[in-house]
Amino acid sequence: METTLAIDIRNLTKRYAAHTALNDVSIEVPQGQIFGLLGPNGAGKTSLIRIINQITAPDSGQVLLFGAPLAPIHISRIGYLPEERGLYRKMNVGEQALYLARLKGLSTAEAKSRLKMWFERFDLNPWWNKKVEELSKGMQQKVQFIVTVLHEPDVLILDEPFSGFDPVNAALIRDEILRLRDSGTTILLSTHRMESVEALCHSIALLHKSKVYLSGSLTDIKNRFRKNEYRVVLEMPESEFNAQVQTLRQELAPTKLEWASGFTQLEFQLPNTDSLKSTLNGLLKLGNLVEFRELLPGMDRIFVETVTDLPNA
Repeated sequence: METTLAIDIRNLTKRYAAHTALNDVSIEVPQGQIFGLLGPNGAGKTSLIRIINQITAPDSGQVLLFGAPLAPIHISRIGYLPEERGLYRKMNVGEQALYLARLKGLSTAEAKSRLKMWFERFDLNPWWNKKVEELSKGMQQKVQFIVTVLHEPDVLILDEPFSGFDPVNAALIRDEILRLRDSGTTILLSTHRMESVEALCHSIALLHKSKVYLSGSLTDIKNRFRKNEYRVVLEMPESEFNAQVQTLRQELAPTKLEWASGFTQLEFQLPNTDSLKSTLNGLLKLGNLVEFRELLPGMDRIFVETVTDLPNA
């Protein structure tokens, strides 16, 4: 079954004077997914987002939105939450939310109806007639999130959406992002928080020095970076652990080896998978197997390895 693309970026190049911000960048964002746009500062992420939002234009290449070349008509189908938030501090919260909703094409009646629902969901009703400057940073962030999604865009671009939130409100925003995904919204998530990528994203693209160096589903990427690392937990008495600890250290050079409350926890790396069966059989002679699993690398490790291993990184 062919995957429908919400955003299809083809051979995009963007230059600013002598600086190349994007160099022949191609990325496919499937419809209905949360797609992570990753990269260190200066990688080209902001330039790409600005092109998708039609703030700037590429020097060459093309962006397709749901199969059609990007055009002004598509602005209403996109919601954009920038990293640098911008609300009018002297303006009332409700008045400003209505104003921004009208800019997105909603009627006053429809905007009020949707805002009522969102303000109740985010516990913001008492602040409707307050000035923005009276709100905490986190509450301002919630207002900005609301006005970003209020017009129910087909594509939602979120640049560091959890910035400024405490853990409770970060969880609230995370749940709303997942709900929007489940309702069919395609979400492009730009973030440096790899734990958010792990929790939310199905696929990613990693930009560095204006190029794409890594892309695909998280599952495929993790398998690509697997290093034959394993975790084993055995049930065994302390006396047996003490008798075997030196042998285990010599034979496996474990990165973790400890005994607690009747259980030995062991993490180690093998040079290849050929010796896995014999290694596991040897460990089974020492105690009852409680846990055995392969340790796949996290996105933080993959990110660092990819960027630092590149020439002139």
